Amino acid sequence: MTEEPGASEHDGNAERVTEGYFPLTAPELESDRDPTGDDSIAKGVRSAGPLAIAGLVANGSQVIVTVLLAHFLVGRHEYGYWTSLVAIFLVVSNPGSAVIVAVVRRSTIWRVQGKEEELRRWARDLHRWGAVVLGVYAVVVALLAPAVARALLGVDRPLPVIFMLVGAGVWVMLSIDRGLLQSTRAYGDLSVNLLVEGGVRFVFVLGLVVLSPHVLSACVGIFIAEVASVAHARYFANRHLAAPGAALAVSTAEVVDDAAIVVDLVTAVLALAMLALLLYADVMFQHTSDGYAAISTATKSMYFVAIVLSGYLVPEAAIRWRQGRAALHALGVVLLILAVPAAALLGVSVVVPHLSLSLVFASKDLGASGSFATLAAAQCCLAITVVLTLYLLAIGKRWIVGLLAGGAGALVLAVHRSHSSAHHVAQVDLVVQAVLLGAVGACFMVTHLRAHRGGSVPEGTRGSLAG
Repeated sequence: MTEEPGASEHDGNAERVTEGYFPLTAPELESDRDPTGDDSIAKGVRSAGPLAIAGLVANGSQVIVTVLLAHFLVGRHEYGYWTSLVAIFLVVSNPGSAVIVAVVRRSTIWRVQGKEEELRRWARDLHRWGAVVLGVYAVVVALLAPAVARALLGVDRPLPVIFMLVGAGVWVMLSIDRGLLQSTRAYGDLSVNLLVEGGVRFVFVLGLVVLSPHVLSACVGIFIAEVASVAHARYFANRHLAAPGAALAVSTAEVVDDAAIVVDLVTAVLALAMLALLLYADVMFQHTSDGYAAISTATKSMYFVAIVLSGYLVPEAAIRWRQGRAALHALGVVLLILAVPAAALLGVSVVVPHLSLSLVFASKDLGASGSFATLAAAQCCLAITVVLTLYLLAIGKRWIVGLLAGGAGALVLAVHRSHSSAHHVAQVDLVVQAVLLGAVGACFMVTHLRAHRGGSVPEGTRGSLAG
């Protein structure tokens, strides 16, 4: 790195101002340490542990709901219709995870500078415009739902489509408040919010389906769960924003403008889209048996555990990076917690693959159980890639999108050439995911080595995602 003309001497120490770097001296680094002196793995586990548990409980309740609905819904066609609607919900709500990243990155700029009033004003504007967009979106959905139901699902029943699509939009609104909770490090309330969503969904989806065993009942239950979750998250997000916060000193200010916010959001959306493609490519672009799809679905829980844990990692990375410190303690905490379900999944897939799968899936769907361990290893690799990606997005690294796009493209091509062999599809999935993880991990290490050599942590000087 070369020193730019604007570099100056301060107290005998040169403050280097290099491209993509901001200056931070040793005294500033020391003053920004955790005032309690407890900047440790143990403290991180205490913060992230409840999130992990809440996420596992919420996702576990969703699995139970999915299994029970197969018995409660009238007819096999109804259950197929339901699973198609769930897939549409996941696709439409996927930008919500990107919204969380963008909100956290923007919010932490004001928090580290002690500009709490600016943050509160921005949050109010975000809620107001979000409500307007959601209202317009709901009207458009109501108008297009009949066509969507016929074209994508082959049925003339628009009401379930309306409830699921609007529910997905409400989940994106929920992501705004979850991002605000993360930026204020309100991990306890965030954990409770995950439990509220999972609990209300469990009660209302199953309760309404028992009363009226139709897909519409389940869709109404999903909608109610998302509305309840938004109400809970909004209350606690506003409560934390209203409380006075301490400034976390940084050496230079970032300029917050609409263009930077859009770049944050678009970059995160693209990254999450590539991760979703890496998650589902083995099912979307192959023509193996239904049994393979069942086994593959059983391993994808690792992805969602990683997303839940990002609720702790993203704000910690964003805040500490702007303080001039890497958030490697937070990353270590997340990887340590992630290792627990990963070890359980790998152990079960190797030792008792057929028995464990038979507890959830019908016997006709167990023909590909020999690929369980391979797919489990592939999804564990992807989960770590998700963690590193969200860390890099939190500190503003846009190049990760290109790396993920290359990996996703390679996986799609490899799966397409797999000749419909379940075993071969699982193998190429593992190879691509492992190679991608190696590439992302290497680039991650280079990013931090550059920061260490430069004497500071790199950050875009105007709040962009450059770097």
